Amino acid sequence: MLITFPDGAQKEFAKGTTPLQVAASISGGLARAVVAAKVNGELVGVAEPIEADCKFELLKFDSDEGKSVYWHSTAHLLAQAVKELFPDVKVAIGPAIENGFYYDFEREDAFSEEDLEQITQKMKELSQKKFAYQRQVVSRSEALEYFQKQDEKYKVELLAAIGDDQTISMYSQGDFTDLCRGPHLPDTGGIKAIKLLKTSGAYWRGDEKNKMLKRIYGISFPSNKELNQYLANLEEAKKRDHRLLGKQLDLFSFSSRIGAGLVLWHPKGALIRNFIESFWKEQHLKNGYSLVNTPHIGKAELWETSGHLGFYDESMYSPLNIDEQNYYIKPMNCPFHIEIYNSSKKSYRQLPVRYAEMGNVYRYERAGTLHGLMRVRGFTQDDAHIICMKEQIDAEVKKTVEFSIFMLKSFGFEDFEIYLSTKPEEKFVGELEDWHKAESALENALVELGIDFKVDAGGGAFYGPKIDIKIKDALGRSWQCSTIQFDFNLPTRFNMEYVGKDNSLHRPYMIHRALLGSLERFFATLLEYHGGNLPMWLSPEQVRIIPISDQFLDYAKKVENFLVDAGYRVQISDEDQGVGYKIRQAENQKIPYMIICGEQEQKAGTASVRKHTQGDIGCFELEKLSEILS
Repeated sequence: MLITFPDGAQKEFAKGTTPLQVAASISGGLARAVVAAKVNGELVGVAEPIEADCKFELLKFDSDEGKSVYWHSTAHLLAQAVKELFPDVKVAIGPAIENGFYYDFEREDAFSEEDLEQITQKMKELSQKKFAYQRQVVSRSEALEYFQKQDEKYKVELLAAIGDDQTISMYSQGDFTDLCRGPHLPDTGGIKAIKLLKTSGAYWRGDEKNKMLKRIYGISFPSNKELNQYLANLEEAKKRDHRLLGKQLDLFSFSSRIGAGLVLWHPKGALIRNFIESFWKEQHLKNGYSLVNTPHIGKAELWETSGHLGFYDESMYSPLNIDEQNYYIKPMNCPFHIEIYNSSKKSYRQLPVRYAEMGNVYRYERAGTLHGLMRVRGFTQDDAHIICMKEQIDAEVKKTVEFSIFMLKSFGFEDFEIYLSTKPEEKFVGELEDWHKAESALENALVELGIDFKVDAGGGAFYGPKIDIKIKDALGRSWQCSTIQFDFNLPTRFNMEYVGKDNSLHRPYMIHRALLGSLERFFATLLEYHGGNLPMWLSPEQVRIIPISDQFLDYAKKVENFLVDAGYRVQISDEDQGVGYKIRQAENQKIPYMIICGEQEQKAGTASVRKHTQGDIGCFELEKLSEILS
């Protein structure tokens, strides 16, 4: 058989050769590092034989799919260890997640820290035994019979939802067998460094009506060096947690009296929000957008037309009955922007139309999924819709990508991951020609701008392809921000039209576009990315003036007036405390600059300047402060 590698090289192998054998034919080091393979785009285990000509790719741990296989295999190892230590425990599910894996168990008692340590040692012991992950394909009835004998009721329930005609794959290592599609590592010996991170409760299938299971989260790596680096990053991430920073810097809070997931913005947080929104509006006006404002509620008829009541109702709040008609709090702004467009007949001469709004929306999120500002029930959507003709798509997409990158860089973000998601294989709306045109516009824009990107084949929404822009921080974490999303669904549902050059009616293209995402999530991302040390222009307090004693308070006020006139946000620290305390307080509040005023400064008409995290940077004449404070 003929195998074609990603670089186009081809080589013949005997039928039945495994990916691991292919890797070994290249180098021993590659054979030791490979964790999975792709055969004609399908993920397979390295011990599975290849039977025909194919496009072939070897995957190591450094790839996203390689990590997923590695962590999924470790989840199975975790379940094996738990079953050996606690035979009465029932196993549920154990997937790989973005960073590591988890496994859910039915057990009356929660897992203690001592339990986790014991389980970790058992996992390491099983790893050293190098049990092979053995795949077995069986019928549904055979799988049911096996798991019924094992009294594993959660596996039986999962199998009950699978059709009789479907074949089932199971994986075994040692005496442990799990229901799983795979693939997995060749054996448990490939799992070198393990850390079980925490435990929590989790409802079976995420439903509060079901039994609460005990979940164990973990992480694993091919080396202790990688694990130690990850754990160090984890400690740093805890320090950067926006929930802690929000409290420390007095930016926002939540109240049980008001309700979960509803944010209270304190004066400093509201001021930062204002800076973000003002910059956002200013840049949108410069880039040819029209600002709009829309209501918080809309009649049921609107949401029936948009399809939200049919497909999104679980995330919407219960209706309000007004004048014997049902109204819903809006989960999205799109239908309102479309109604603005449809309020008057449009000519091709008026296109493109670009509507932008910082619109407040409300969505029901399960209580267990709420997470600070990252996941809330009421938030401000950085929303815009571009409505244009087919021949305008390429230019509009390119402008939008450039605008997205500009906006993110303006807030200090530099490292981006770009994903292009294309048409799903089966369920989608719209004409193929429109999909191809939209996908080409998205791809061409990225290519022309010289932006590296990854293709998520088939990963688009059913109503259109999209570009997602994620930022990466100093810890290597990715944050979803900008989305540029075509929509072939709503223009048809709302019968959007324009009069073309031929004087007949045409359907426009529509692009949903969020540059920052939700303002709340963006705010959290901004805090964590910068560790609370916001760029100077966003800091609610830019300069803290610290007089050495009350006798220098008048001079401190003179410096304050000078800086306020120069456009800085300034506060004098006039508490009855020592200078050292005041400096520590300003450092903890992450104020960019401190100015110390004492006898020497008063006599010379100067200011001693300290910079946050750096300390003293010198003494300067007041006229030169604007050059220094940047």
